[in-house]
This record gives sequence, structure tokens and C-alpha cells, in this order.
Amino acid sequence: MNSGALFLVSVLLSACAHAQSSGILRGNTQQPVTLEEAVSSVTPGSVVVIGENHGFKEHQTQQVAIMTALRARGLKVSVGMEFFTYTQQDLVDSYRAGTLAEADFLKAIAWGSPSYDYYRDQAVFPLLSEGAATLALNAPRSLTGKVSKQGLNSLTPEESALLPPQFSLGRDSYKRRFLSMMPHLPNPEAGERYFAAQSIWDDTMAWRATDFLAAHPDQVLVIVVGEFHVQYGGGLPDRIHARAPQVPVLTFSQVNTLDLSEEEIATEIAPSPLDGPRADFLWLAPAQSLGL
Repeated sequence: MNSGALFLVSVLLSACAHAQSSGILRGNTQQPVTLEEAVSSVTPGSVVVIGENHGFKEHQTQQVAIMTALRARGLKVSVGMEFFTYTQQDLVDSYRAGTLAEADFLKAIAWGSPSYDYYRDQAVFPLLSEGAATLALNAPRSLTGKVSKQGLNSLTPEESALLPPQFSLGRDSYKRRFLSMMPHLPNPEAGERYFAAQSIWDDTMAWRATDFLAAHPDQVLVIVVGEFHVQYGGGLPDRIHARAPQVPVLTFSQVNTLDLSEEEIATEIAPSPLDGPRADFLWLAPAQSLGL
């Protein structure tokens, strides 16, 4: 058995000794902590990235709890949403200002599923009265959709202008993990296109986040994003570090333990021998979609 396999076995055995189905754990040691302890190191100018499985009420509750804990420490909390396209920031601003009704806002941004009920509390959490904001982070779907089908070279000059400045693909370890989730690709070129689209999501969100904090260094930006973008730091956290090495980044991974055995939970939370801890902190909870 090689050293990597031995490491994984030892970590799994250790995790199994105290595997639990709910609570916050340190990502590197799986030791339990309170929410207050988890956010105690966050300072103005930081990013807190929360990875979620989309459409789970428990995850919404946890996200708002993290934001509330940060505010309780006297921090100004802005929120960045993966689900809003950055080219529609004006619509987000109008919605938050109350000049655009929610129903009209959702229609204007072509909101689909899951239900907005899962994300309303996060989107409206920032206090406009203290200068906090709700930030639209993502690239236009028309852009990523075209790249996933035709590649980066297919973009027109106008479409290329929508890419973040100094756009860069994700790191190799992230690409390895991404492609491992797609075992039935028709050809390697398809994998390259899909990863380029994934990288556009990550790098666009990182660009928007770092630009925002450069202009608002007195604030903390909490980002709600899909779980894979956060795991092992390879997606969004890596792109943030690449664009602004001085910006502290704290990551949470929300782990759904519903119907998982103790051994399965241990596997989910164990650091990877190749990629390290899944996140700085893991928030475990049995979560079930309400189908809204």
C-alpha cells in the first residue's frame, strides 16, 4: 500500500472514531467548533466562500447563520450570489433599492429553479444603510454555454469582452477533479471546452469579488456558490488568491449527511491525500429538498 493510501486509511479511521451527522468541524482535523470560533479570524477585506448543494432549506439557514455571526462581530457584510449575472447588476440594485418588485426582478433575470425562496434571505441580507451590497457575480450563460459547445476560440470580440480581465483557466488539480466527474465525455476536446466554461464561472466570480473588496476594504464579502466551486480550494478560492493574494479567504463546505452511514460521512469529510482538506470548515447536516 502506497503512502497516499496509508494516509487516507488513517484519516478515515480517525474520522470514523467521531463521525457525526451535524455540526461544524475543522476541515483539516475534523474537530468540532462553534460557529463563533469558525468565523473568529475574519477581518474586514476578507472573503468567506460558502459551498452549497442547491435548493436545501438547511443550507439556506446555515448560510444566513454565518452572515449573522459575522455581523454580530461588528463586520459589514456584503453578499455575492453565483445565481445573478454580473451584466445584470443594475437589476439587482433596483431590486434591493425597492424600485423593482421581486416578481419583476425574477422575470427580468429569467430565474428558473430551484425556488427563489431558498436564496431570498441571503440576497437581501446586506444592509444598504451601512453601505453593504448584494453583488451579482456570474458570467452570462450565453457566454459559458457557447464556450462549452464551441470552445474559447469561437467567441466574437464582443463576447470575449465579457470575459474577466486577464482571464485564466483553473489549475491542473482542479481540472483533474472536474474531468473525473465526467467519465463519458465523447472526446478530450469536449472536456477542454467544459473546463473552460467552468473556469469562466470561477474567474468571473473572483474578478467581481476582488474588484468589490478593493473598492470596499472595510467590508466582508460572503459568497454563496455551488459546492464544487469551493471544494479543496481549487475553483473559486484559487482564482481569488491568483487575482488578489493579499485577500484572506475562508471556506465553508456544507455537507449533506442525510441517509449517510458513519463510514460514508467519514469519507465525505476526510482530507484528500492529493488535494488536502475539503474546506477550512465543514458544516454537516441532514438536508432534504422541500421540492419548492
